[in-house]
Amino acid sequence: MAKTKNENTEQQILEAAKKVFQLKGMDGARMQEIADEAGINKAMLHYYYRSKQLLFEAVFSHAFAMMAPQLNQILNDDSSIEEKIRHFTHDHLSFIMEHPYLPKFIIQELNRNPDFVTNMKTKTGFPSIEKFKIQVAAEVKQGILKPIAGEQLFINILALNIFPIIASPMIKAFIRADDEGYTQLLESRKTEVANFIINAIKA
Repeated sequence: MAKTKNENTEQQILEAAKKVFQLKGMDGARMQEIADEAGINKAMLHYYYRSKQLLFEAVFSHAFAMMAPQLNQILNDDSSIEEKIRHFTHDHLSFIMEHPYLPKFIIQELNRNPDFVTNMKTKTGFPSIEKFKIQVAAEVKQGILKPIAGEQLFINILALNIFPIIASPMIKAFIRADDEGYTQLLESRKTEVANFIINAIKA
């Protein structure tokens, strides 16, 4: 076995793990399944990642690293709050629809390992909402928006985006939707969530 880890093999493992985690979730995924999907043996997989937890964290970090710059750009550009809400909601929902296991993983990690997000926050590129908060306050003062704190608005956006992913089995049962119908519903939420929030906060 080569002593230097190969970047192509590592990328192959991450892609395989992402696919298996999407299908089976964190609890249902097995390292042997991931090794088979990557076309390597289990010993090789453990050479790169000693545990399923470490592999899951690597998949999360890789996915988050792709999305964080885009979210950061939206939050910190010079567009209006309405435009930010529309762009952020569309891009954030698109991201979590592509990685539906991530919201559940974050909640699991918050319960099991509260320092997980704290450690993520210290990494370069973690999205900042400071400019967003200042801009919300300015638009409230100008009479463009009803009184609302930037933090509350940001939490509302996240909650409306993430809850349908986390609670999908329950919501599917309530609205009697199959997987295809539910995917279509989530697609429509990329604009519905933004419209709902904007209509609620515009003065």
